[in-house]
Amino acid sequence: MVFSSLTFLVFFLPVFLLAYFAVPKRFMNARNLVLLIFSLFFYAAGEPVWVVLLLFSASSDCLIGIFMEKYRGRWQAKVLLVISMCCSLGMLVLFKYTEFLLGLVGINMTFAPSLPIGISFYTFQTMSYSIDLYRGKIKAQRNPVAFLTFVSMFPQLVAGPIIKYADIEKMITQRESTKEMISKGITRFVMGLGKKILFANHAGLVANELLGSPYSSTLGIWLGAVMFMFQIYFDFSAYSDMAIGLGKIIGFDFLENFNYPYVSKTVTDFWRRWHISLGSFFREYLYIPLGGNRKRAVFNIMIVWFATGLWHGASVNFIIWGMYFGVALLIEKYLLRRVFEKLPAFLGHAYCMLIVLYGWVLFYFTDLSQLGSASARFFGFGGLFADYRAIELLLSNVWILPIFAIFSTRAPIRIFNNLKKRYPISEPIFNFGLLCISVILLIGQTFTPFIYFRF
Repeated sequence: MVFSSLTFLVFFLPVFLLAYFAVPKRFMNARNLVLLIFSLFFYAAGEPVWVVLLLFSASSDCLIGIFMEKYRGRWQAKVLLVISMCCSLGMLVLFKYTEFLLGLVGINMTFAPSLPIGISFYTFQTMSYSIDLYRGKIKAQRNPVAFLTFVSMFPQLVAGPIIKYADIEKMITQRESTKEMISKGITRFVMGLGKKILFANHAGLVANELLGSPYSSTLGIWLGAVMFMFQIYFDFSAYSDMAIGLGKIIGFDFLENFNYPYVSKTVTDFWRRWHISLGSFFREYLYIPLGGNRKRAVFNIMIVWFATGLWHGASVNFIIWGMYFGVALLIEKYLLRRVFEKLPAFLGHAYCMLIVLYGWVLFYFTDLSQLGSASARFFGFGGLFADYRAIELLLSNVWILPIFAIFSTRAPIRIFNNLKKRYPISEPIFNFGLLCISVILLIGQTFTPFIYFRF
């Protein structure tokens, strides 16, 4: 089940909200139970069998955490932490990377019929809980309903953002859905839905046609890459918007996951703005423990970006993609820092977008032969400069590309906020209108996948 589906919008969400708010706010454990039940149902709608894996992961870490707190500061706590990490990482490797690793040594087999949805997200959440508990930053959650709610919360369960327990520790047991939060949550959710339906789906159709064709010209590859660049941003940021919005409606204040990355003037700045929760996780739990900038900084950065690439998928292209950005960041850090200080802003932005654009080409093609062919055409080798279909799609989309670019900046939200201040009635009118348009368009659309569901 996805947020941008009629089943979710017309049936699941209204029934959940009625059940959730039917429970008085003073009975928070009962509200958590409602949230837990609906979250498990939401997850089971995708792959019912993997609910067992989710419950095992959450239950084992909850139990280990209780004993870890009991033995805090002693050797037993370290042993329990190791057990927790081995379980979480072992489960991730087993279900996500087994086929990939066997394939590297020439063994082709199918280990599981499908990848457990959201496993990369919820295993990182349980790992952050165990590590922070060992470090003494949080207290063990002894209420199994509360802990299972944290791990399985449907707004961010299957595609993030990655929520650390430390960030919502108090909200799990003490939260309130104020009118202001509900209002902000509704607006944020509807904006995310509109971004997904109006922008991401259209960009994805064009990108898939051009990048998926072995006959695309250089123009076709470039236009396809640009469309994919917009698709993956509008798709993933839309999901984060909807997750944050749903969280606000039920009293959770999730941290932001995107901060307009396509306005960046350096690749370093881009990765401070893109998938913030993942970057924060690797920085806090991998980069800094490895030594950060204090020792072996180059090695540490490359390890982090190797892990970042591998996290996105069990395929060589994701590793190449991660290492590509690792090298780009190192070049900026040690060679181009002073250059960027003197470089005009528009040139810095153009440079950054070119680096990012080719990065999305690396990200798109999991087949290395297709990646090699597309890369050659991207740089003007091995094919025509332009073909009829690429020209046709460029001309038919030339009007929407500036709209995509504008909606990748702060300008639309600033205009909306100013309008809302002057005319408060404009917010509910906007929400209702955009929701209606999105639902109407959904009725006729069949292409509505979320890219990050596969991670």
